[in-house]
Amino acid sequence: MTYQLRHRGPDGFGYHRDAEAGLVMGHARLSIIDLETGDQPLFAPDGTLVLTVNGEFYDYKRIRTELKLEGFQFQTKSDSEIALPLYRKYGLDFVDHLRGEFAMALFDARQQQLILIRDRFGVKPLFYHIGQSGLYYGSEIKALFAHPQIPRAFSKPGLLHQLMQTMKPGDTAFEGVYALKPGHMLVVSKNKNGFEVQERKYWDMDFPKDADRDDSQPAEYHIRQVQESLTEAVAQRLEADVPVGCYLSGGIDSCSMLGLASSIQQSPVKAFTISFDDDAYDESSIAREMAAAAEADHEEINLSANELYGQNYIRTMYHAERTFYNTLGVAKWCMSKRVNECGYRVVVTGEGSDELFGGYPAFKMDMFRHTDADDHIKTLGESNKLFKGAMLAESVVAHPALDAVCGFTPAWIQPWMQTLDMARPLLRDELLRELRDYDPVEAIAQSFAPDQLDGRHPLDKAQYTWIKTMLECQILNWGGDRVDMAHSMESRPAFLDHRVAEVARVIPPALRIKGNTEKWVLREAMRHLLPETLYKREKFAFMAPPGHTSQQKQQAFQLLINRFLDSRRVTNAGIFDPQRLRIFLEEYRRDRDPVSLVRKDALLNHIIGLHIMQEQFVEASERELTVV
Repeated sequence: MTYQLRHRGPDGFGYHRDAEAGLVMGHARLSIIDLETGDQPLFAPDGTLVLTVNGEFYDYKRIRTELKLEGFQFQTKSDSEIALPLYRKYGLDFVDHLRGEFAMALFDARQQQLILIRDRFGVKPLFYHIGQSGLYYGSEIKALFAHPQIPRAFSKPGLLHQLMQTMKPGDTAFEGVYALKPGHMLVVSKNKNGFEVQERKYWDMDFPKDADRDDSQPAEYHIRQVQESLTEAVAQRLEADVPVGCYLSGGIDSCSMLGLASSIQQSPVKAFTISFDDDAYDESSIAREMAAAAEADHEEINLSANELYGQNYIRTMYHAERTFYNTLGVAKWCMSKRVNECGYRVVVTGEGSDELFGGYPAFKMDMFRHTDADDHIKTLGESNKLFKGAMLAESVVAHPALDAVCGFTPAWIQPWMQTLDMARPLLRDELLRELRDYDPVEAIAQSFAPDQLDGRHPLDKAQYTWIKTMLECQILNWGGDRVDMAHSMESRPAFLDHRVAEVARVIPPALRIKGNTEKWVLREAMRHLLPETLYKREKFAFMAPPGHTSQQKQQAFQLLINRFLDSRRVTNAGIFDPQRLRIFLEEYRRDRDPVSLVRKDALLNHIIGLHIMQEQFVEASERELTVV
């Protein structure tokens, strides 16, 4: 199981076995802080606490010093070790004192408890399976599948969620395999009948109710708060015993990260940029302008169909363990590979900015619709026409379950509801009958905590529902940790520092999106670090050119279709009806409507992805879990 995670931790394996407790813990280490003595598992001085951590705790030097002054002992210089005395001091509330991106397992021998914890936004992954023989957990699903006690099969509801891009929080594509939810812990306690499992929420993105919101502070106050919290968050994420670089696109988010990092760090920051062979999707010119302004050591990775499809596509699927609608994930996989080749193990990234500060076009759509800004809606549709069919619906659709919990159907999920309508009829008849009464949109709606939606502004509701779904299962998965750690490279999204989040959530909606300007407060906060072009530019979604956009990509896409969607493979997988799928493929080849093609491109990526994962995970033996 640990060997399956060797890409996450190539620097050594560590284990702890406790036969009496029925416990085994494993760790694959990526050395970033305390390169000499930070091997895991880590133990309390009396041996009654055992800890393994994937990720980073920030501000650990201050915390360690304060704990030493109180008499606690340390055996390493590792940031991870602070969790042991904090737990001893505060019990389960110790997680409130941790700042960072992490997934951890802590065993308390005195209480006979195993505690699994995931960071507040789900930057780091953590999966588990509960069966008759015990509880199993790991940073990736492939580690679980290496154990012979864990069945490997798709979850039938999970198939629908994969096809519509949007997962139900806590679920995965696989039967009996669950994701520990962000901001949650799983407390596993031994008793006379075996063990008891309790899931506890310790943090949430708690937007204030409209009635409780303090709008008395001027805009300058919020701008200053963002500047201070982001500067501190970036400074914390530059802390490492290895070099730290930056991802750089042409957006405000990553440009802000590079601007702050360049100001804080004495030496030039190494910046890495993806460029595409399609001018409509390529932002590298703005990235070059920003890199020059920040005097960064800039490296550009040029990607075409040769890099975005073929074996790289298949390898990305293996690491993501879920399907993706766009080859952006493959592009990020290629970039992390290059970062590793340049000798870097850590980068600061811009993920989370749109979620916190109101950046996505769909958020603007909801804001405009609820403020009767019809002129802005028309302008938004024109400026984002490239993304209709994936990030924006071409027409308004609604669902009663979402209307019931939100008061409306958020714009971000509407294109995926339309994709689901296209995907469902392609399933084989037996699967259709089994899923007849399952509504994935209703399941997603019912997963949201009502107390986090009641009385909130529509923009808060749109951001919250996206954060609980797409941020964790898309942005931080095949757009983040999973493709970065594929090459032993840790990404640190400073925007997702929980103290930055606490500043962002109290910004009035009318300042987050001011008039037609998204992320207005962030723009003003970072104004003097950004090129003028970027400061004035509307949000442009970072997306790879879809498969239909050039003949070269069409040909590369077709090779994947030929390999994974031939009639024999489709029949054996038993997910889709071969005849209906063949008709869909014929219609796709004849289609010339750009919105329809964007949607079909997305769906086709999901369909191919399911057949790749079928071969990689479901059909492979425990010893054969590998890239196809």
